[in-house]
Amino acid sequence: MRKVMHKTEAAQMIKNGDEVVFNGFGSMGFPEELCEAVGTRFLETGQPRDLKYFFGTGQGVWDESRMIEHMSHEGMVKRVISSHFTPMIKINRQAALNQIEAYNMPLGIISHLFRAASGRKPGIITKIGLKTCVDPRNGGGALNASSKEKLVQVMEIDGEEYLFYKAPKPTVAMLRGTTADINGNITMEKEAIYVDPFATAMAVKANGGKVIVQVERLSSEMADLRKVKIPGIIVDAIVVESEQYQSMIEKYNPAYTGEIRLLDEDACHVLEKVKALNIAAGRKRHRNMLHSIIAKRASMELKDGVVVNLGIGIPELVPEASKKMNAPDNIKLTVESGVIGGYPSNGLSFGAAVNGEVLHDEAYQFDFYDGGGLDITFVGAMQVDKIGNVNVSRTGNKIIGVGGFINLTQSSKKIVYCFPFAGGGLKGQCRDHKLEIHQEGKYQKFIEHVEEISASGEFSVEIGQEVLYITERCVFTLTSEGIMITEIAPGISLEKDIIEKMPFKPLISDNLKPMDSRCFTCE
Repeated sequence: MRKVMHKTEAAQMIKNGDEVVFNGFGSMGFPEELCEAVGTRFLETGQPRDLKYFFGTGQGVWDESRMIEHMSHEGMVKRVISSHFTPMIKINRQAALNQIEAYNMPLGIISHLFRAASGRKPGIITKIGLKTCVDPRNGGGALNASSKEKLVQVMEIDGEEYLFYKAPKPTVAMLRGTTADINGNITMEKEAIYVDPFATAMAVKANGGKVIVQVERLSSEMADLRKVKIPGIIVDAIVVESEQYQSMIEKYNPAYTGEIRLLDEDACHVLEKVKALNIAAGRKRHRNMLHSIIAKRASMELKDGVVVNLGIGIPELVPEASKKMNAPDNIKLTVESGVIGGYPSNGLSFGAAVNGEVLHDEAYQFDFYDGGGLDITFVGAMQVDKIGNVNVSRTGNKIIGVGGFINLTQSSKKIVYCFPFAGGGLKGQCRDHKLEIHQEGKYQKFIEHVEEISASGEFSVEIGQEVLYITERCVFTLTSEGIMITEIAPGISLEKDIIEKMPFKPLISDNLKPMDSRCFTCE
């Protein structure tokens, strides 16, 4: 097949100033060997330089020798548009130092912009992002002074406000699949997730660009037409790398692809092995008793038959906590990557799911979310202010990114924020089903004004969302007047342990109740 070439030859196809798009999700689906070849070319020749990157999730794993880091050398990058910056060390640093243009956009918006660009549409119109940090009245997603282009506009249609997001015009796609058939059609049978392979490739072809796909193997036969994710007619180059890993820590897990289905007990064992692999890779997450309290209380919001999305962090503990609280087990878990059902994986395999029921493109998943299909989302919070705004995306020069947070919090019927009352060294103990705080955290999570609005309390009030803020010592709900304490942990003093520790006085319910004592078992 004439399209098959060595990765060094494919790397020559990328020119100075190209806008490059990728299709990975975290550590999944990234064409690392191809990316490394492009980076090596730059180090040897100084080209290609001034590249512009456009992708959904951060294409990094907190390791300067992996993934997008190969193509993140100074001078190589001019601009990055992404939903998530924190795992990309070099790009994050350059953005913080104002050395590159950097824009943060919601993950679902980026996914839908690929689809818009593939049809040569100018962009998309949506309410997602109103009153948050991507609203042009709050910065328009620009992360530093170098980022001057207006990528988002406020529009009014039939008396209602919307945001218009400008579609990209990419010139190169660097993608990954499993198999290229005799005609260059790409299948993804060993990929745990698809993300948006066709829309990403077609966005480039619609702009007259080149599509390069890294695969594990070639086939001398025609692929099953129902399994083709990228048609060969839009593929310009194919690079074969036989040692592709499904994720950074797993060579291939057939339970992610539906090749095998496991008993529930065996599925849990698989996920425990994934946790061990993450620990071995240095991605251990510290969890303690206070986190368990929060997860247990959060699980009480589960109802029979609900469709759920779980964020990273404490929300990941909710399914296990629900078993201890006898919460309904007839729930459907979903992941932004495009998986519905099954058991979401974790750490460097986040995005995949064991025993998933449905796997479709990410753009369709966000159609489902934005269209109101999600009953409840459990997410974290870094800062919360008196009117219920939440910040998870930035603090000082530390750029994190919103990921799918804005889509989830502006479309779900119910939001449950799960986070400790304070951060950095908070310690406590349960005794006789009561909570004792032994050491306060070093920094406050409740502040007068959040540094950046990742989720808008005002927007939630306007559309009538039910919103809870669950900490280890109390539960708040969002009202039109601000956040209100509705539950308090047994053993906790309202004045001493809560109000005196906040820079503003929250509303207090006339029917203040104790949190369920089952949350405070000694574990």
